[in-house]
Amino acid sequence: MRGTATGLQSPHPLGDQLPALFLADAFAQQLCAGLDEVLAPILATLDCWPAYLDPSTAPEDMLGWLAGWLGLTLDENEPAARRRELLAYGVDLLARRGTVSGLRDALRAYLAVEADISEPGGTGWSMIPGSPLPGLATGELLVRVTVDDPASMDVRRIDAVVAAALPAGVRHRVELIGR
Repeated sequence: MRGTATGLQSPHPLGDQLPALFLADAFAQQLCAGLDEVLAPILATLDCWPAYLDPSTAPEDMLGWLAGWLGLTLDENEPAARRRELLAYGVDLLARRGTVSGLRDALRAYLAVEADISEPGGTGWSMIPGSPLPGLATGELLVRVTVDDPASMDVRRIDAVVAAALPAGVRHRVELIGR
């Protein structure tokens, strides 16, 4: 439960739903009134549940929770409007997670940088066991980010976005290049 709301009335008071025998019983009505006060915020939240799941209408304190469902980490220092925008865009990025275009778009969305990505991978088959595999032997994804001032960029932040957008186990390296 997110918390209590003072004066919130239950849309379905428990005292009204008791059998006729207890409708005039003061103790039963007071007990139900106490339970109504506890249950009213829960019922109000459930009535508005679709709004809690929509990044454009969710309360600010729910944005981090929604981001966790998508595997995203939002910077709490960012304005709420920016976090809502990233959450809405994160749904689209999730569908392309692990692809070069998804990685490029994630860097563009979260850090506003353009990246040149060199992908060494490849696929192939052979009827001869032990034949060489396609692609580079290092198997490392190279992400080159071109910025005006490389000293002003936090390489760890870029690395975190790249790591989050790649499948587990894919090695990568980030290079910053000045214009």
